[in-house]
Amino acid sequence: MKKVAIIQPSYIPWKGYFDIIHAVDVFIFLDDVQYTKRDWRSRNRIKMRDGTTRWLTVPVQGGREQLISDAPIDYAGSDWRRKHLEALRHSYGKAPHFERYYGLLRDIFGRKFPLLSQMNVAIIQALCGELGIRTELLCSTDLKTPGSRDEKLINIIRAVHGGRYLSGPSARDYIRPDLFGANGIELAYAEYSGYPQYPQISEPFEHQVTILDLLFMTGDEAPRYIWEWKSSAGGSGQ
Repeated sequence: MKKVAIIQPSYIPWKGYFDIIHAVDVFIFLDDVQYTKRDWRSRNRIKMRDGTTRWLTVPVQGGREQLISDAPIDYAGSDWRRKHLEALRHSYGKAPHFERYYGLLRDIFGRKFPLLSQMNVAIIQALCGELGIRTELLCSTDLKTPGSRDEKLINIIRAVHGGRYLSGPSARDYIRPDLFGANGIELAYAEYSGYPQYPQISEPFEHQVTILDLLFMTGDEAPRYIWEWKSSAGGSGQ
């Protein structure tokens, strides 16, 4: 049975996002649902040298009356790409592996994607490659599955011939396990607790930042802090 996960494409997401991608056979970017403003779709946080965090936000045209897949990036209002790169260099310029991943992001920004989801997917695909993740990555817009909420998720899973669904832990509050069971789909929840700390540029330690923070500081050792530690801790929790 294929193990499947389905999450909206987010802007340079945190390590937990990649943990879920690594744990499944097929990962679907849920991009044909309503766009939400001031959310992880268009922003994420970086660590600052004074111990605080800072939001990096991609300006997007339009509002909630559009799908994630249709949300256009606003390049006219400000040179946000330069500002994001400058903020990263200011905070992480002396990090051991800064130039490697900074160059990757700079190259992606140079492509000037018209749509937010296109850029997010490109960044995530590139970072999966850096992390050695070989999971199949698809977009829900390409699957054209009907339904809403749990029914849509089930239809997506069936479309890719999946038999197990790995959900984010927050979905426990609203997901309907009975629907998944009735469709022969095993339901499991990712576990985000227990991630080990790694050297950051400042204290206190903060888990809820973009994965670039971990990559800049640990390079090829990053998987050890995302999923490899679980084998010695007694299981994945997924």
